[in-house]
Amino acid sequence: VSDFKGFFTSHYFHPIGMDADETVSLNVDVFIDTEGQIDMTVRRQSLISSSLQCIILRGWTIPRLNYRGAPMLFNYVWLRDHCRSASSFNTATNQRNVDTGSIDLSIRPVRTNLQGDNLILTWPDGHTTEYSLAWLFENSYEKQKQTPVQRRILWNADVYNKAHVQPAKWEKFMETDDELKKFLRNYLLYGIAFVDEVPNTVEATEAVTQRASLIRETTYGKMWCFTSDFSRGDTAYSQLALDRHTDTSYFHEPCGIQVFHCLKHEGTGGRTLLVDGFYAAEQLRQKSPENFELLARVPIRHEYIENTDSHKNHITAIGPVLQAYPWNNEVYMMRYNNYDRSVMNTVPPDAVQRWYVAHRELTAELRRPENELWVKLTPGKVIFIDNWRVLHGRESFTGLRQLCGCYLTRDDVLSTARCLGLEGLS
Repeated sequence: VSDFKGFFTSHYFHPIGMDADETVSLNVDVFIDTEGQIDMTVRRQSLISSSLQCIILRGWTIPRLNYRGAPMLFNYVWLRDHCRSASSFNTATNQRNVDTGSIDLSIRPVRTNLQGDNLILTWPDGHTTEYSLAWLFENSYEKQKQTPVQRRILWNADVYNKAHVQPAKWEKFMETDDELKKFLRNYLLYGIAFVDEVPNTVEATEAVTQRASLIRETTYGKMWCFTSDFSRGDTAYSQLALDRHTDTSYFHEPCGIQVFHCLKHEGTGGRTLLVDGFYAAEQLRQKSPENFELLARVPIRHEYIENTDSHKNHITAIGPVLQAYPWNNEVYMMRYNNYDRSVMNTVPPDAVQRWYVAHRELTAELRRPENELWVKLTPGKVIFIDNWRVLHGRESFTGLRQLCGCYLTRDDVLSTARCLGLEGLS
């Protein structure tokens, strides 16, 4: 520490970004962490606004800004890379022009100014970058860390039923963007949404799905129509009850949206079970954060093997049960399918027992009766399910039951939502 203090024998020097003949007064705060790393905060006293400070963090000099009481840390390479000037960013295509690979990784501005609520940086080659503090705040790590990527309403059966979420109506849904927007808002908030009064055909079902997104063709085809005839090597093609699960957990990117339309049922039973997986995951996080973390960290394998006369498939993928964004720990995907979970050979031996304990606790949350929403699908009622969030199952049934449906691409339904102004939900 004495050597470090000796480096600043005077509190006056010429910092980067100021004129060469300008001397400013500085206060230096020193922090040494447990690893012996030295961090410094250098506060310029003669600055026009106290909103701008200079930080030396683990050997790198970076600016720290304050906007309406909120601190923000930035990197100089980042500030040059994200410049929105005409030569650096194409506003017609919303694409970057600047060559990131050519930016000097030790770049520093030769001049830094705050003019009102705008930060102006002049770089060594004479290029000028200007940012509004509002734009920097919206795109700062600190803001993103506190902001969900997608706002959601987590629910159990009581919460959902009390919300009285209204289904969209076929004709208005197909003809007006207002009805489509209401539908998408419900879908994004709750992970499920319904369209009623749809004509009782595969063709109409296909049309209503394409109003919201693009159909994702898989090994099951584009639009599929099935009964309990065991025509495919999957338990879904039976009359048996199905426990709650997400589909296509054996895909590297599981299908984003599941669509069902019951075209005919001449029998009993067959109600659809819906469970908000993110609600259960949040309960787990609050009660056993270490088990939540384990399920979000340890990858496991899922597998689909089909060997019938007409279909042969062997599909496998590896991923954790829960996937969360690292900067805010927000869950964005759940892979939960006990039918398709393969041999667990990707879990270290010392973690296997802990994984089973964590999985059991999550399963207990998913199986709580108060978390189960039961829906009877009838001809004309089409359901859209967020397959990354909401688990579905069914009770056993008798008689002829014919369903049609498909998978939809997740990216395209989110794109449609943003284009309709649902930016904060998508």
